Amino acid sequence: MDTSATSWQAVIGLETHVQLGTNSKIFTSAASTFGDDPNTHIDPVVCGLPGTLPVLNQKVLEYAVKAALALNLKVASHSKFDRKQYFYPDLPKNYQISQFDEPIAENGWIEVEVAEKGKETYLKKIGIERLHMEEDAGKLVHAGSDRLSGSTHSLVDYNRAGVALAEIVSKPDLRTGREAAEYASEIRRIMRYLGVSDGNMQEGSLRCDVNISVRPSSDAPFGTKVEIKNMNSFSAIQKACDFEIDRQIKAYENGDEVVQETRLWDEAKQLTKSMRSKEGSSDYRYFPDPDLGPIEISNELKTRWLKELPELPASKRHRYAQEMGLSAYDARVLTDEFSMTKYFEDVVNLGITPKTASNWITGDISAFVNANKLNFAELLFLPAQLAEMINMINSGKISGKIAKEILPELLVKGGSPKTIVDSRGLGMISDPEQLTEIIEELLKNHPNEVEAFRNGKNKLQGFFVGQLMKKTAGKADPKLANQILLKKLQV
Repeated sequence: MDTSATSWQAVIGLETHVQLGTNSKIFTSAASTFGDDPNTHIDPVVCGLPGTLPVLNQKVLEYAVKAALALNLKVASHSKFDRKQYFYPDLPKNYQISQFDEPIAENGWIEVEVAEKGKETYLKKIGIERLHMEEDAGKLVHAGSDRLSGSTHSLVDYNRAGVALAEIVSKPDLRTGREAAEYASEIRRIMRYLGVSDGNMQEGSLRCDVNISVRPSSDAPFGTKVEIKNMNSFSAIQKACDFEIDRQIKAYENGDEVVQETRLWDEAKQLTKSMRSKEGSSDYRYFPDPDLGPIEISNELKTRWLKELPELPASKRHRYAQEMGLSAYDARVLTDEFSMTKYFEDVVNLGITPKTASNWITGDISAFVNANKLNFAELLFLPAQLAEMINMINSGKISGKIAKEILPELLVKGGSPKTIVDSRGLGMISDPEQLTEIIEELLKNHPNEVEAFRNGKNKLQGFFVGQLMKKTAGKADPKLANQILLKKLQV
């Protein structure tokens, strides 16, 4: 490859494995729950014992089709399952049931919002090649050295084997690590909105394989592709892409060869390292699974499932910005999690302005949710109670300061803000005569500051307001108090 006068471009595609959130596995009634004792969710079908037959879980098909429709993919009326042959200790049948040349859906796209540091945020349309259904493999647990022999050994847990997956394969439309991370994040966001997966990357419910090559210019042929396996965080996706792009460019510029291989991301060392040479599809010897019939999906069924889709994140972001007048940043934060979006919309539907609701939800309430590892659906402080508190501020019954003081208790215990305010006498002081009396006493106790104000030091008004709020524990009506204070100071 000639590297003279090059303007390198990365070409990135992602294979995203989404665990579908069904109670049982894809071809058997064995449970698909996470975190239980090893090998407690297996049966003869999972283990591929003689005489067993797989049966497709209808809910898996529904979830896969809904995911495909949300990604603007064309759902096939006819598709089939294939056997993908490979031998590995955590694959009990020594083949995986997947889909090869007739997947459930093809040719779709999503639009992602990319926020590069130091650059203007931009929208990018990313093509999606296909979505297909398949079963997961098991898990190897590497147990270290044997005390007697000194050799290493591994244990195998088949609980994950046979769990339903939807594999989503993007087109090679991504160009930076940031774009790749944003794409994966949007895929997870959509799956969560649909309710077809929890998208929990720490538990392996969503994993990404990244395919990367570089070329000397945007019109040059694609370079040699390298795969990085099992990315389980968005930051790892971005950092692994950025490292690999730089590694490949340096290799070409030094006259070295980039080989087609599978690599792993080493989080501790912040680099990719070689794992094995990359297999091609011919190595897997695909053939139609003889135990599973074709999948036929009617137009009526597709239409019904399409109507059941919720409003998706991109649509919400656009609506929040265009119709509600929120900033792009606020719209992005509010739509990141479905439970947060629902909480926000419930508050707005109670008559609170979107910006006011957004300020409380994305500020103190969100900080509490994150610190306590909750989601908004688990909050004891309900949308109606937040709306009640905001209405009390708007009507002058409490100040924003008082609201901030009672909020921590409300977040922990829930309950009515009005009840707390009434029981503790925290209501706003809005009686002109009472405020006048307090202000006159305040001015009497600070004669020097009063004289200085009347001699032109207007900034001292803030001093008097602060003293007043301190004296009334923040309960003085700010607008009325300022009017009376200014009138008294100007006498």
